[in-house]
Amino acid sequence: MMIIFDIDGVIRDVGQSYRRALADTVEHYTNNNYRPTNNDIDDLKSEGIWNNDWEASQELIYRYYEGQGGDRLSLDLDYPALVDFFQSRYRGQNWDGYITTEPLLVTPDYFDSLTAAGIAWGFFSGATRGSAEYVLKHRLGLNDPVLFAMEDGPGKPDPTGLFQVMEILDPGSNTPVFYAGDTVGDMHTVNHARQDREERPFLAIGILPPHVQGDPTRQTQYSDQLIASGAACVLPRITDLTPAYCETLVGV
Repeated sequence: MMIIFDIDGVIRDVGQSYRRALADTVEHYTNNNYRPTNNDIDDLKSEGIWNNDWEASQELIYRYYEGQGGDRLSLDLDYPALVDFFQSRYRGQNWDGYITTEPLLVTPDYFDSLTAAGIAWGFFSGATRGSAEYVLKHRLGLNDPVLFAMEDGPGKPDPTGLFQVMEILDPGSNTPVFYAGDTVGDMHTVNHARQDREERPFLAIGILPPHVQGDPTRQTQYSDQLIASGAACVLPRITDLTPAYCETLVGV
């Protein structure tokens, strides 16, 4: 078996980092007239194609102006400048931005337990390589983890990154693959992988991001959405995906 992890909302809590930078960016580019809530961001991401938070920021700006009777085609929006603004909030000038405040949702011991059980593991994330390696290497102290990041190829729900991590972890294998993520796009990635490689068992594991866990109604809605999008199960934290639980899921 192998487990491939998304990072944001699974390995680290990005509610006050990526999401905060996204809201800052939209607010800035709408002249302080609109700041998206977590529910607004969730609603956008539930469409399954807005894995890139820079593009998600741009899309929310476009939709705001369209709601005011404008036309996105005539909106003079400088995307590279938008990215720079976003990064000035998230990464900061010298890795001193919101990224420094992200709570970790896992410890190195968890990955040690997977290795001890003979489970290979790696990461497929829409985060930039610098951001992903900051949490994996600097914060968690993982030694050269297998990672497919934003710069490495197509973003989710395209399963290319999933396949590349699989080949590095265990080339030519046909063992079950678990992909753990917190969005509809993550679940769709697994659906596309199944269509492309029908002979390989794939299981999508939904993880509830921290920002929905304080509201039972929202938590239920979010879980139902992940299940409807293809999740084999939805867990409140990634550490609940133990080797023993993986065995149970494969046996189902």
